[in-house]
Amino acid sequence: MGRIFETRKATMFARWDRMAKAFTRVGKEIAIAVKAGGPEPANNPALRRAVQNARAVNMPKDKVEAAIKRALGKEVEDYQELLYEGYAPHGIAVLVTTATDNPTRTVANVRMHFNKGNGNLGNSGSVGFMFDHLGVFRLDPTGLDVEELELELIDHGLQELGEGTGDEGEPQLVLHCAYTDFGTMQEAIEARGLTPISAGLEYLAQNLVELTEEQATEVLALVDRLEQDDDVQKVFHNLK
Repeated sequence: MGRIFETRKATMFARWDRMAKAFTRVGKEIAIAVKAGGPEPANNPALRRAVQNARAVNMPKDKVEAAIKRALGKEVEDYQELLYEGYAPHGIAVLVTTATDNPTRTVANVRMHFNKGNGNLGNSGSVGFMFDHLGVFRLDPTGLDVEELELELIDHGLQELGEGTGDEGEPQLVLHCAYTDFGTMQEAIEARGLTPISAGLEYLAQNLVELTEEQATEVLALVDRLEQDDDVQKVFHNLK
């Protein structure tokens, strides 16, 4: 019985850690958006996107509002968005997006994570060419005519529309566009009265590399190390 309790407690703490990390990441998105375009989501597409992403990770409304107010304060951190590139074990390419108020600290931590995970931090451009930088929107498919939506959005930059699943296995529509068309696509989706589950810019690998289970576990251990860093926003890789 004690062992079952400890397992449940560990699972609960892991879930809390993931939630706290997600809230921190979205809070930085909100701060960057507010500083760039003001505190009104109606007039700030980046902030609308950040608020949508907050809902996607179940961030309470009062915390979202508090993050917006905090971003207006004089003492708010000045976050820089930086990209790091490197290799995980077994030649797996990795891109790490960060939002930091201290780039010196961040690069030192990212390098440490790569080294301790048996990988290595590379130079700018060392692996980025293996990925496409795309806008990614996730929609609830309920009640949507997918074919009609696809035809309507092609003129606004839609490159691909496919099916996916959320963290709880719920069905989603996943839309891709060039990152330069992100704003146009966001406006087109909103003009149709649709609110994305989440939206953002992502790096998608052009080709995936398959490894043995043991090798993949080693790669994912490094990915997890990076994702747990407070300055890291997202980690992308080409592991199948």
